[in-house]
Amino acid sequence: MNTKHPKDIALDPAATVVGLLEEAMQRYAGMPAFRCFGQTLTYADTDRLSRAFAAFLQRKLGVVKGHRIAVMMPNIPAFPIAMMGILRAGAAQVNVNPLYTPRELEHQLNDSGGEIIVIFGGVSKTLADVIGSSGVRHVVIVALGDATAASVASPPVDARLEGAIGFSSALVQGADLGFTPVPLAGEDLLFLQYTGGTTGVSKGAALSHRNLVANTAQFQAFMAEALRPGEEVIVTALPLYHIFALMVNLITGFILGAENWLVPNPRDLDGFVDIMKKARPTLFTGVNTLFGGLLMHPKIGEVDFSRLRLAIGGGAAVLPTTSGKWKALTGKDILEGYGLSETSPVLTLNPPGGRPFSATVGLPLPSTEVKLLDAENREAAPGEAGEVCARGPQVMKGYWNKPEANAAAFTADGYFRTGDIGVFDETGYLRIVDRKKDMIIVSGFNVYPNEVEAVAAACAGVAECACVGAPDEKTGEAVRLFVVRAPGAELTEARLIEHCRGGLAGYKVPRQVRFLEAMPKSNVGKILRKDLRALA
Repeated sequence: MNTKHPKDIALDPAATVVGLLEEAMQRYAGMPAFRCFGQTLTYADTDRLSRAFAAFLQRKLGVVKGHRIAVMMPNIPAFPIAMMGILRAGAAQVNVNPLYTPRELEHQLNDSGGEIIVIFGGVSKTLADVIGSSGVRHVVIVALGDATAASVASPPVDARLEGAIGFSSALVQGADLGFTPVPLAGEDLLFLQYTGGTTGVSKGAALSHRNLVANTAQFQAFMAEALRPGEEVIVTALPLYHIFALMVNLITGFILGAENWLVPNPRDLDGFVDIMKKARPTLFTGVNTLFGGLLMHPKIGEVDFSRLRLAIGGGAAVLPTTSGKWKALTGKDILEGYGLSETSPVLTLNPPGGRPFSATVGLPLPSTEVKLLDAENREAAPGEAGEVCARGPQVMKGYWNKPEANAAAFTADGYFRTGDIGVFDETGYLRIVDRKKDMIIVSGFNVYPNEVEAVAAACAGVAECACVGAPDEKTGEAVRLFVVRAPGAELTEARLIEHCRGGLAGYKVPRQVRFLEAMPKSNVGKILRKDLRALA
């Protein structure tokens, strides 16, 4: 076991994320907090603007402690301003993927029970399609350059959202209103972080202030020898609505006084590399496909990596070839970690200055207990595989309004069952050997077969269907759908894929459809996915 890092950390039970963010606003007031579109927001700017948004929410929209507010936007300056304003107003933030289809957005809005959404105008059509069947009463529309002086062209807003409020207008109004600080406690709800389920219906992991206070403290204690408060420069290309970037890049980065360069569209690799060249980051986070995309770019060699101290990978397995190329380019290993939305997210991480990249996900963070249980719920010995189960202050109390799911999610002694299969080696490093049941990971995003299958099965001409992950050089895995046609149906691959696009985010849409005469099944009629994987 590595002995450099504390086994446990002391947590202030009264600490809240809002308190930590406000301390940073004062400590680093004149320093740059966010850079984007050629503009800079200081910590003092972030304080002033988020305070204005909090006042607007309180005075104009009637927000009180306990309200849930949805946020649906890419990595633009309005994201941290909106988030900090929402939290300062005492509300909880419901993070929504801007790539979601109307069906996915509708479920999340109705499940969370929120009445307010802060949404990027470029995806306003998605909301307009379902707002009538949701409980949303107030819409705040964000343009790309909002909260800065940037003049950036933004897509038009769907005309059906009449009465929506502009984010810039909300900031102006809020600046003239009185903000009332809200007493908060560690157990108060902070985020609803939706994660797919094997039922195909996403569940909201209810994360408290205490959960995130703990995880950022655990991360800082574990990485202490490599972190330099007030000196870090971070490039944030991973989406902030995802718990990995939200905790590591945004919340922890802000607490550390980091200068955070936001990447609104990482698919624009030319623009992404230009940002990397300007930022010269000291800390960079990514998933395997993000590292791989950068490594293949013809101008990546022009980026000055001399200041880089930490590169952290998660979300999906980092391939040894990727880490090897990254180290050859930058001189730094990718430190791979492991976690879930339900755990705020980090459970384990490879320590800085530790052993070379070994395709493990490292050691448990301080105050984190991880055990592996076999099929009989007995603890697995080192070298033996078992389900990864974790207990610690970063683990959620449960899913939002899902008592049955909560009963199944925890062991009798309070360990969260991840559903992932892992092995501890003789030095205590964890290796993930199989993924959560049949989950597919596309570019670091979780795709649950049952959800894809539920949408595909609704297409006329489908008798049976099942999907698996197929290896893909670009995205790690891609969804491959197997279909048995209904008698007489003339269903084509193109028609079925088009149908799926109407109900699934782009990364969940099958890349390929294969038609079979019959599905491979067990003697009790269950489709044998392992046989389908052999065909994939």
